This record gives sequence, structure tokens and C-alpha cells, in this order.
Amino acid sequence: MYDKPFSQSCENNKEPILQALKVVFTEPASILEIGSGSGQHAVYFCHRLPHLQWQPSERQENIEGIKAWRNWALTHWSLKNLAPPLVLDVNDEKWPLDKTNNQVDGVFTANTCHIMDWDSVQAFVRKAAACLKDDGQLCIYGPFNYPDSDEHIRYTSASNAHFDRWLKQRDSRSGIRNLPAMAKLAQRSGLGRLQDLSMPANNRLLIWQKISTSDLGLEVE
Repeated sequence: MYDKPFSQSCENNKEPILQALKVVFTEPASILEIGSGSGQHAVYFCHRLPHLQWQPSERQENIEGIKAWRNWALTHWSLKNLAPPLVLDVNDEKWPLDKTNNQVDGVFTANTCHIMDWDSVQAFVRKAAACLKDDGQLCIYGPFNYPDSDEHIRYTSASNAHFDRWLKQRDSRSGIRNLPAMAKLAQRSGLGRLQDLSMPANNRLLIWQKISTSDLGLEVE
């Protein structure tokens, strides 16, 4: 039997994220999670949000860990709203969402944008927007910068500055993303920002809503 992987950061942030998602997704909805990691978020959110149909996804090397968490949850909680994980890389030409006709009510991801290179972040936002239904919501959790200008990065904390240096030492293409760049990317993808929520440990939850073609470029109030 494959041992369940464990992420301490998932354990720490699952409850604050849950409380935010309760407000965002109040009605029955289909949710695609990108970069499900260990699978802890998926099982916890499904257990606490039974009105959501949750589709986890990950790259191939992490699928068995998610399956182990799902099997545990099926045994202990008899979950009926957690689908088997999909093998998905954000750079795939087509995301494998055939069972939902390539349309979902929401896309959620946690702590992925600072791990991916910028080209992958752009692919993620563009394809997430494409698979959302009208008025569907894209929720991105993680640390973000609020620069005063393109040349001056303003970290929200000393710990985020240290974390960003560590990320770039590990992979120069990664790093904490600037909110204005994310906002421009979302706007080009047909998304209007709804909320920017402060979360514990200097993180944010960014929420965008898919808007109609006639409204492109207008921020949703």
C-alpha cells in the first residue's frame, strides 16, 4: 500500500482556506484543483464542503500519493464528491476534462504559481480561464508581491523576501509573483478580479471571475 504523503504547510493552511472557500462557493459546483500536491487539501475540503464536486489533478509523479489520501478518505468518511486524480500538467496542450465537457464552475490552486516558471503560470491562467463556465471563479492561494514599480519589488514580509531568495536559488525561473503582472494576465484571459483576501502567514487568496467577451477589460466590482 502506498503511504500517504504529508505536507505541514497544507496542514497549517487548510482551515483558513476552507473558511474562505465557504464564502466563495456557496452553491453546488464543480471544482478543478490544479497541483493537488499531497492530496490533503482535496480530502479535507471535500469532507467539509459536501456540496462541491472536487476534481484533483497533478503531474504523474504525485498521483499515487493523492490516490492514497483519497482511498483513506473513502474508507473513513465515505466521500462521494472526490473524483480520482487526473494526470495534468498546466503546459499540456489540452487539459483532460472530458467528463465535465471541459467546463467547470471553479478552479482552485494553492502554492503553485511561485514554483512554476512564468511561462507555465501564463499557461495555467489562460487555460484555467478557458475551462471555466461563464461567471466561474479562479482562486489562487499563495504569497504575492505588491511592487511600487516594475523595478522595485516590495515584499509583504521579511519571511517572503527570504523565501523568494530561496526559490530563485533553487530554480532561477521560479519566485513570488507580482500582483500587477498576475492581474494583467487574468484580464487578458477574460477574468475580472473579485477579491484579494489576506490570509495567514503573509499569503493571499486571489479570486477572479470569468466575464463575458463584451465586458473584457472591465474589473468586476
